[in-house]
Amino acid sequence: MSVSKQLAADDFNRARAKEVFFRLRKILAPTDYELLSLTEVKEIVRPKGETYRGIKTVPIDLIVGSEGRYRDFSKGFLPKHEYLRHRWTRVDSARLDNINLPAIRLYELGGVYFVRDGNHRVSVAKTQGVEMIDAEVSSLNSEIKLDSNVTRDGLMRTIVAYEKRRFYDATRINEIIPGLDLTFTAPGRYDELLNHIEVHKYFLNEGQIEEIEFRDAVVSWYENLFRPIIDTIVAEKTMQLFPGRTPEDLYMWIIKHWHLLKEQYGERLTVPDAVRDFSSRFGKTPLVQFRDLVRRVLGKKSRGRQA
Repeated sequence: MSVSKQLAADDFNRARAKEVFFRLRKILAPTDYELLSLTEVKEIVRPKGETYRGIKTVPIDLIVGSEGRYRDFSKGFLPKHEYLRHRWTRVDSARLDNINLPAIRLYELGGVYFVRDGNHRVSVAKTQGVEMIDAEVSSLNSEIKLDSNVTRDGLMRTIVAYEKRRFYDATRINEIIPGLDLTFTAPGRYDELLNHIEVHKYFLNEGQIEEIEFRDAVVSWYENLFRPIIDTIVAEKTMQLFPGRTPEDLYMWIIKHWHLLKEQYGERLTVPDAVRDFSSRFGKTPLVQFRDLVRRVLGKKSRGRQA
């Protein structure tokens, strides 16, 4: 075996050891361990178009995900599997022998980068402490800005915060209902809520000579739909059955559930009826929540041993 091949084999062994240690550190926070999937990020961010940027020198720490190999590497592009050894060591041997490799190909989105081609080259470069790398870059256009420490959970929070700002700017709802703080845990809910208010406004306008203003529709929605459902959620202690969710999350789910129940059982079905039925069908008791936590932890440990 040549010297460069032996050194490359040693480099891979060290990289795998780092990956195992990193995985153990993140076992209770798995999303901090996982490399981001470009497909998943695009589904959340929904970029508007693509622009070719040509060859650029890119800070390697800004490469946070991959288009197709996100399951093969951890968040730091450490190799997760033994079957990556052959290709990984070939790339590292070429580096050690001063062989020039072609530029990698990246997508830029929100100020960070995702690998289209060259995952092993990125992994080797990161392992060796390389700071910059040549890349052929195409940008996916988005107003949302991301940072190099973004995780899947952090991405969701960033998108939700962006959508919240846009919703408040468009509706001025905090001026109409002072102190109202609507908080969701998943993207898309603010657009859904705005549509819900617009539908409420539509029904209020039926039979009216003059169109009801948006401000009046918001007040009516708040007093006749939102507040009664939230008050019932609090009174029934429903939040305890949905850990990690907000009252606004439950409002959106329960109002849909209420409409479905009324279609099935008639208009007499009340808000408390809908809340109780939703809770009994989809809520999780503390015992079930503990059981799910144990299963997630044990499942992560089992997958770690298999890898």
